[in-house]
This record gives sequence, C-alpha cells and structure tokens, in this order.
Amino acid sequence: MGNLKTNCKFGAGFVVSAVLLTLIQVPWGIGCLAWVALVPFILSCETETKTWRLVLVSYVVSAVYWLGNLYWIGYVTVPGYVLFCLYLGLYWPILAVLLRYFRRKWPRLPLCVVVPFLFLGAESWQGILITGFSWRLLGHSQYENLRLIQIADIFGAAGVSLIVAMVNGFVAESIIAYRRGKLKTISNLAKVVTVAGILAGVIVYGDWRLGQSDEFISDGPLVGAIQPNIPSNIKELADAGRPILDGLLPLSTGCFDAGAKLVGWPETIVLTTLNSDFVELCDEDSEPQVFNRIVSEHCKDNGYVLLGAHRTEGKFIDEAYEITDRYNSAFLYRPDGRQDEKIYNKMHLVPFGEFIPGMNNPLVYKLLLKLSPYDYLYNLTKGTEYTSFEVEADGKKYNFGVLICYEDTDAEVARKMTVDENGAKKADWLVNISNDGWYVGYKNGKVITSGELGQRTVITIFRAVESRVSIIRSVNTGVSCLIDSTGRLRDGFIQGTLPEKALDREGVEGWFVDRVGIDSRVSFFSRNGKLLDLYGALGFCLAIIAVLADKFISVKHGGKTKDAIED
Repeated sequence: MGNLKTNCKFGAGFVVSAVLLTLIQVPWGIGCLAWVALVPFILSCETETKTWRLVLVSYVVSAVYWLGNLYWIGYVTVPGYVLFCLYLGLYWPILAVLLRYFRRKWPRLPLCVVVPFLFLGAESWQGILITGFSWRLLGHSQYENLRLIQIADIFGAAGVSLIVAMVNGFVAESIIAYRRGKLKTISNLAKVVTVAGILAGVIVYGDWRLGQSDEFISDGPLVGAIQPNIPSNIKELADAGRPILDGLLPLSTGCFDAGAKLVGWPETIVLTTLNSDFVELCDEDSEPQVFNRIVSEHCKDNGYVLLGAHRTEGKFIDEAYEITDRYNSAFLYRPDGRQDEKIYNKMHLVPFGEFIPGMNNPLVYKLLLKLSPYDYLYNLTKGTEYTSFEVEADGKKYNFGVLICYEDTDAEVARKMTVDENGAKKADWLVNISNDGWYVGYKNGKVITSGELGQRTVITIFRAVESRVSIIRSVNTGVSCLIDSTGRLRDGFIQGTLPEKALDREGVEGWFVDRVGIDSRVSFFSRNGKLLDLYGALGFCLAIIAVLADKFISVKHGGKTKDAIED
C-alpha cells in the first residue's frame, strides 16, 4: 500500500509540472508559474520509487505534454508530429535519471546549482539536434518581464531559463529542508542570500540596460507589414497565385499611403519564381513575367517592398532549361520598380518541410517522405550568405537583414544577420517574413488559430534583445508586429487595420505602419554567440557520461556501488 501511494505521488508530480509548463506559455501566458513549474518534477525524483518506473512515467507524461502542446504540427504532418513529440519526450526521463544520480552521488550539492545545470543542458541540446527546436523554453515564459530578460544580450534566452530553473531548484530544496526540519540552517541561509543576490543583480542590470534606451536608440523610418490570412491548404492550390497577389496589393497600398518607406510581405506569398535571370527566360505571359511586372509597377514611386518567393538556379541541357537548385528567398523591389541585385536565400531549412534527410538512400528517402506535408518532391537548397539589404529613406541610408520563417527561432542566424565577422553592427533592423498558415485550421471558410502563432512571436522577442535590434514581422495568419530592441512587443501602431493588441492579431487580415527604432549598441551576445548554450550542452554530455561510467564500473565489479543509480 505504501509503494502504491509513493508511485502515485511521484507520478502526480510529473503531471503537475507538465500542466504548469503548459500554462506558462502563450496563449495562457501565466509566466509567474514558471518559477515553481519544475518543483513537482524535482520532488518526484526524490522519491524512493524504482528507477525504471521513474523513467517510464516521466517519459509518458513528457510525451503527452509535447503531443498536447505541439498539436499544430499535426496540421502539416501527423506522422511527423507524433514521431517528433516522442523524440522530445526523451528529455524528461534523461533529466530525471541525472537529477537522481546527482542527488545520490553528491547530496550536498545544492539543487539551485544542479537543476539549472541540467535543464540548461537539456534545452541546449533541444536547440541543436534535428537542426534545432528552441521552443517552449523556460525563459520564454518571462517575455513580458523586460527587466529580467535584458540579460539575454549577454547569455541569450538560455540565461533567462537558467535563472528561472535556479529559483525552481531553490524552492524545491527549501521544501525538502522543511520536511526534514532543517530549514533554519546556516547553509540554507547562504542559499537564500546567494539566490536573492543573483536575482537582484539581474534586475539591476535590466534596469540599467532599459535606462540606456534614450541614449542609444534613435528613430528610423516608417516601415509597414501586411498580413494576409490564408491557410496553406488554400494558398498551395495551383490557381491561387494571381488571386493572392491581387489581394496583397490593397494592403500594401494602405501601408504606402500611411507613409511607409518599406513594406514587408510574408514568406513565399508570391507563388512563383522571381529571380530576374530566370524571369528573363520565361514567356511574356508566364506567371514569373506577369507577377514580376505587377510587383514592379506597384513599387514605382511608392517605396520598397520586401517579399517572399522562390529562386531557382539551373542549366541548359540540349537547349532545355533544367532546374538544379530551388531556394526559399526574400526579394527587395525598389521605388524605381527594379528588383534589387541582392537576394537572401533561407539558411535554416525545416527538415521534412523544406528538405528530406537521406535523399541519397532511396529506401530511407521513400520512408521519410511520408513525414513531409507534400505528395511530391519539394527539396530546397540551403542559402550560404547573410545578406544585408540597403534602402534609402528620409535622406538617409539604412541596412536591414531578413529572417525567413523559423529563422527567428535560431539565435545564431539572427546574430550573424545583425553583425559582421568583426563584430560590427551591419543591420539597423531585421525583418521576419513567415508563412504560419501551415499551422492553422480551416473550417466553414474561417481560419482556426493555434498556439503556434503567439509562441513564435514570443520567441522572436528574445532575438531582439540578444542582438539589440528591432524586428518587424510580416506573417501570413499572424502575428505581424514590431518588437523593439529592448524586447518590448509593441501594441498599437501609427496607422493600420490590424487589432491594437499585438497578440490579438491572429487569424485576421490587415496591415500596420510604425516607426522602427535603431539601436546603436552591439551586445556581448552579438559578438560571442551562444556560449552559455555551448557550455550547457557540453556539461549535459559529461553528466550523461558520468552516469554511464558509474553504471559500467558497478556492473564490472559484479554489483552496485553505494551511490550508483539503482535498477
């Protein structure tokens, strides 16, 4: 009876943590719960239940957590959604085993040290494996706490996660000490002082950084973003190209009429290939030629348009043009109607959505193709250059970089788009163009939004703080918005038709114009990158190796060592 009670208790702890971790992210966004969300998880690992049960229960709860929170991937590919969530579920049992090992091997090591060390490592590897998925991190829950998230310009989003995990470890250890009647000890007092001191230092740093804003941030030009509201099952129809383009023009005109010098259109919203060398090969009445002329005429004497479309490269074989490479690209059209010579080709491709791993192995490729949302070959080529576009507005020249789709979740791409190889700032702002129409439903002619839209927006906030750069988002189905270099998600705008509150701009059509701020600061993170993530990933590996080595040694000696993981 006692074992049953213990098993239920530790199982319930994992469930409670999963619920709390769900509630701290958008759309609920109860960020204050993040400071205790891991406590039930930690306490569950303290029970005397068998290790195999700990692994099994934590894995089941973790997998269900991811299946419940990443349901929107199922709009794209159900098999891929299930397999991906089953992979993500592996982190919890690994964390549980490592946490138990540390507690038994080094019981005097404070949880406010062990917990952030382990959870930082897990988040770091989540952002590395399978091209990286830095989603639903602990630190993301604090996006509204501007004072706290300013440390991201040193440590990245991982730094915020580290602080939140530290407090979770401290709370859990305080509960354990209270149960054992050892709360009022000198060592616990030292932990209180240490944790409080670190939190105070983070807040003081945040206040200092925010207080610098007037000194380092100046007004840039008016920029605009348009937001169509087209689910991908409609957008991908063969005859959808012209109607979609015709629907974009009034939205873009609204931006120009409101004074925008640059207007952003979403990713691949122009459904054709637009690179000029390919367009020149096409017939006058072909879609590349017609769409190119329409966009060109729209820009003349109005301003710049940045849009997403495909770029192709090929060669002539027996007088026939054969495409060898296809890119997901961003094109800039200038106020004279000409297409800019520079093109940005997306660098961080999404596996299964934009490329299929294992193409050289027919059997593997055929199997993995079932995880793709397409029933035909859609394999893109990865870009190689961090392109910087130049525009002129109000008598000044500006430079900006582009993040296409999920590149706003990749801190390294955003960082290298902002600074050059010498660490000097080369982008006055960034533009994120995306097609989140893949991750919404469609019923009775209406778009049904998902948690993906708001969560993507929150992730982008950390890219802005890390690189001290404003980011304007133009996203099909939302959320199109402007984020300043302090991480403030701006509600409202100078002029527009989208809802005033940024996170309400889901599943609606419209446009907005606002003035972009230009931050002259170059952050430590911009110059040095994800050092904390790197150390976290390395430390996580060493921790796993330590557990495996300990287990190997105990087996080699024909039994279990005193501190080894049991079962």
